[in-house]
Amino acid sequence: MSRHEERDVVIVGGGPAGLAAARRLAAAGLSVTILDEQPELGGQYFRRPAPEVARVWGEHRPEGRRLVEAVRAAGVECRTGHLVWGIDDDGRTLLVSDPAEHPVRLRGRYVIVATGAYERPFPFPGWQLPGVTTPGFAQHLAAADHTPLGERVLLAGSGPFLLPVACSLLALGVTVAGIAEAGHPYRPGLRALGTVRHPARLRELAGYAARLARARVPLWQDTVVVRADGGDRVTSVTLAATAAPTRAVRTVAVDALCVGYGFRPQSDLARMLGCAVRTDPATGDATPVLTSSGRATRDDVYVIGEAAGIGGAPTAAARGLAAALDILAREGHDVPAAELHGLARAGRRLERFKKLTDALYPAPAELARLLPGALPDTATLCRCEAVPAGEVRRVTGTTAGDVNATKAWTRAGMGPCQGRECGFAVSAVTRTSPDVFPSRLPVRPVPVTTLLEMAASEPAASEPAASEPAGSDQAGSDQARSEPAGEGEAA
Repeated sequence: MSRHEERDVVIVGGGPAGLAAARRLAAAGLSVTILDEQPELGGQYFRRPAPEVARVWGEHRPEGRRLVEAVRAAGVECRTGHLVWGIDDDGRTLLVSDPAEHPVRLRGRYVIVATGAYERPFPFPGWQLPGVTTPGFAQHLAAADHTPLGERVLLAGSGPFLLPVACSLLALGVTVAGIAEAGHPYRPGLRALGTVRHPARLRELAGYAARLARARVPLWQDTVVVRADGGDRVTSVTLAATAAPTRAVRTVAVDALCVGYGFRPQSDLARMLGCAVRTDPATGDATPVLTSSGRATRDDVYVIGEAAGIGGAPTAAARGLAAALDILAREGHDVPAAELHGLARAGRRLERFKKLTDALYPAPAELARLLPGALPDTATLCRCEAVPAGEVRRVTGTTAGDVNATKAWTRAGMGPCQGRECGFAVSAVTRTSPDVFPSRLPVRPVPVTTLLEMAASEPAASEPAASEPAGSDQAGSDQARSEPAGEGEAA
């Protein structure tokens, strides 16, 4: 039978943001439940290795374990292995599949969406070859499980995340064949001088740079992947200049390739809850419209962490605390002024660093303009439905650039990943924004047994349809070899 339950606060996602919010709310006496589909809390950032791995190599980010322990000690109900896959007809109740695949209906007076982010790939000929993956998946294997992706690995794409991934691979004895960065963030310049205002981050960057220099890892800036070749596994990668991707500049022999152009917010659940979204002009991504505390246009919903916009784990945790304090104030709790002022100062510092990072690395909107030029018609654009780029280009004229019409004609973006893998590329090829990809039920693939049991528990007589939640007008929006990353809170 489907269970119906209610809490003061339900948090979807047990990464840094969800954990920070849960600890503060539970400490104030509210009933709080965290739902996370992974077997352990922590999200991608605090993902814990298997016990046998931890015994040999130690813990990966032990501060994550301490945070989870503090959350449990505060009285938070932590439900791991629980997949939130949709919203019920009332527009408020979360539809959940538990570890035994039984359906659960859970409602909170407040819902906090902390579903994290997923990586932003862009296709090229050969991206479906074995050995081609994303940096987040490589980092998970290397840092958390101490499993090398290959013996000679090339990292490519854009963003500061490539550097720690390279260092994690080096620590396992992997040969890093090079790092191909689409932008030029590491060249001296006025923008780069802004890093001196963030000494902790500067020391971290210097540590990565020193490790890569000792290993003599080449760093090619203004360079992108345009082709991967191989048979049973990738064996070589062709690189080209970012500004002229049709002109190859070098070929690198590898047995593994990790490519990713940063991260995208997982806004699907927020959309389904009726929260308004807007298109970020720099990224083209659909991000929820929020107050400074993370409150959405729907008054009982908060969106925090990477789901609110990419900013890294420290920013995610700050957003989680801000949402918790806002809820406590609304509930009549006394929130210390010193806590509010300290959070505001930290938020301003983190926001300055985010703006600096955004300025140093190429904007996804700019990459969306440049990269399609090197994508041949024969290349697979949508891996789930095996749709070539040429088919999408062919119907784009017929559909007048309507990406949803293009999707209907070609099925690009209609596979199990619901456009998470190819949405950015389909939008780039059609010269549209990915925020028009609608959020569909189920948000994530759900076991058939869950649906059958839920249907069997429905009342025989039909009930009147529930009214739409406030703010229900919304913009329309498994990874085989990619990993939800960044803060990485699981939906």
